[in-house]
Formats: sequence, C-alpha cells, structure tokens
Amino acid sequence: MSLSWKASFKNFENYLRLEKSLSENSIEAYLNDIKKLEVFFTSSGNDSGPASVTYTDLKGFINWFGSENRNARTQSRVLSGIRAFFKFLLIDGEIKENPSTLLDSPKIGVKLPVVLSVAEIDRIVAVIDLSRQEGHRNKAIVETLYGCGLRVSELVNLRLTDIHHSEGFISVTGKGDKQRLVPISNKALKEIDLYKIDRSRLPVIHDANIVFLNRRGRKLTRAMIFTIIRDLAGKAGIMKKIGPHTFRHSFATHMIEAGADLRAVQEMLGHESIMTTEIYTHIDRSFLRDTLIMFHPRS
Repeated sequence: MSLSWKASFKNFENYLRLEKSLSENSIEAYLNDIKKLEVFFTSSGNDSGPASVTYTDLKGFINWFGSENRNARTQSRVLSGIRAFFKFLLIDGEIKENPSTLLDSPKIGVKLPVVLSVAEIDRIVAVIDLSRQEGHRNKAIVETLYGCGLRVSELVNLRLTDIHHSEGFISVTGKGDKQRLVPISNKALKEIDLYKIDRSRLPVIHDANIVFLNRRGRKLTRAMIFTIIRDLAGKAGIMKKIGPHTFRHSFATHMIEAGADLRAVQEMLGHESIMTTEIYTHIDRSFLRDTLIMFHPRS
C-alpha cells in the first residue's frame, strides 16, 4: 500500500529535521509549500498519495498554482520544495522515478533588496522614545540588526551568554543551527547594556537568558520585530517598504561600499555561497562607477 500524503509529509519533516538539520522556520516553509500539492490532488479526485503522481500531474499543479500566484519568485520557491520532496521520496524508496526532474523553473530576474542610507538609519534611531519602557530595547534592537547584519530569527534567539563583551563578538546561531562569530560594535554593546537595566525590572522572565523580551518577560516574536521596525520607519517618515531584513541588507551594502572584503562579509552574514553575498555588489551603481573612475588606468 502506497504512503498517504499525511504519512509522507511526516517522514519528510523528520528527514529535514534530523538528516538535513534545517531550522524550524525552514521546515515549516517546506511543509507549507508541499501541502499545496495535497490540496490540489485531493480536490481533483487523486487522493491515492504522492507515489502515484506523474510529471503530467505536476504540470497540472504548476498551472493551477500559477493561475492564482503570478509572482515568479513564489512559484520558484514552491517548485524548489516540490523537487526536494520527491527527491526525498526517491531516496526513501517510496517512488522509483522522480516526476519533478523535468519541471522548468519560472524565469526570474535578480531582485535587488531595499537598502537604507546611513542618514535614514539615523532618522529611525532618532524617533525612538527613550522615555518609554521599550525605548532602550528598541534602540538596542536596531543597533544590533544594523551593526551585526543579523537575520530576524537570529536576533530573537540571541542569548545573554552569546555576547562576549571583552572580545567584541557575539555567537550567532544561523540557518541549520550553524554557529558563527560576528563582531559587534561598541555602540551596539552600549545600547544592549542600557537596555539590560530596563530588562531587569520586568515582572516575569520567561527565559532569563534571552536578550530581547516583551513587557511580560517573554521572548519577542519575529512578527513583533517586524511591527517595531515598520512603526519606527513610519514615524521617521521613511516611505520605503522595509522590515528587519532591510538592516541586514544595509549592513552588507555599506560594508562592501566601504571596501570590506567580500569573503569577510560572507562570513559575517553566514552565507554558504559567495554568490549570495555578491548581490550586494550590484546595488549601488554610482559606487561602482566611482570605483572605476578612481582605479581604472583609462579613467
């Protein structure tokens, strides 16, 4: 008897967690994407499980999904999850041929991330009301995001024992639970220390080692960080569509513009491939032109 959709999803989840060592956020994203397969096939009368799915069936799914989701990046992400799922089923012996092998990815261009200028970041910091209970916390959040180039998941999981004051580094747990050391500026350390005074007055500490907490003493959620950043951007009069990740983009861009080594930036960001880091060399065209004028012998 072939494996049901539910059983195959559970096996795939265990594979991602135990063998691939992916983060909970990545696992959830994979599962959310491939569960769209079950919705499509069961609604069209094919509920016999993933082992019976053919290439033609998957083409039908792609057309169905694409009619409702025209964004090429969304389609590409879902397709990536489907390929990973059927590759797993092949490895696990549940299928003899991978029906997703010949699926074509939608063509997408390079989407350059939104970046803030130093002046815009200063404007965001300036609108933080330090007289409010969360004032020093929010300032420390902004300075840590921008000063260390952290992902939002890395920020909310940062622990007090990860901060090495005397060495000027923090230990960061990134994607796949991979750890790296990232330099932290004296300014960010100072803001964290000021926040820790307010933090010590919280009525309840749910996890005494987590750095950034809400007013009830619990770990901040990713959604709350998004809300804080967008609220501050609105108060600062910044019309760009930004979130916590914008500070990571800005960190990388400003470092590279200032002449930082690409490999060093890759290490600090925790990118597996230098290709991912290289996108930041394409953002400021005026910087590239100035570099050519300054260094090229024909200029």
